[in-house]
Amino acid sequence: MHDFIIEAIARGGYLGIFVLMALENIFPPVPSEVIMGVGGLLIARGEMTFWPLLIAGTLGTVAGNYAWYWIGDKWGYERTRPFIDRWGRWLTIDWEHMEAATRFFQRHGQWVVFFLRFSPFLRTMISLPAGLAHMPVGRFLLFTAAGSAIWNVLLILGGKALAAWLADYEGMMGWIIAGLVVMAVGAYIWRVATWKPRHMRTPSTD
Repeated sequence: MHDFIIEAIARGGYLGIFVLMALENIFPPVPSEVIMGVGGLLIARGEMTFWPLLIAGTLGTVAGNYAWYWIGDKWGYERTRPFIDRWGRWLTIDWEHMEAATRFFQRHGQWVVFFLRFSPFLRTMISLPAGLAHMPVGRFLLFTAAGSAIWNVLLILGGKALAAWLADYEGMMGWIIAGLVVMAVGAYIWRVATWKPRHMRTPSTD
């Protein structure tokens, strides 16, 4: 049973990797570290190969981030804010987060779209401010693809190395993956259950 996640990803193949990576960048909670790390494990098992895995994972990441970019670019502030206000609990963000991310984007420039591919916190959120700022779509896709490809290479190689390191204890890998997923899902449920908009958490000064 503990190998279910590994086997499910293996059965889904490269298309499954694409879909999972796209969804991971649209809606939490299963992290890309688990998805691409399992891909690296499957390379070590001989069930996947490096380049198709990297291409599928990177295209999925770009697709998921483009969804947020498209919302910001096409909807603008006027329509995006009601969306965040309504669905922020499930995304575990509020409009104050968006304003902070937008200020960060404006302060540091468009290159943050590339460099934040390596951040576990803002790598998806920054796509919405990029859209709101109407960053040229070609540049957004290029920066996102380049940063995502580098990050995915590291995750794949990490999963492959871990598989080799635990070659004599292969049963442990399934438990490690299952534990990471349970922790990620549990953290997401906790954030949703305890989430409040930032303005509700700020003590009144009256």
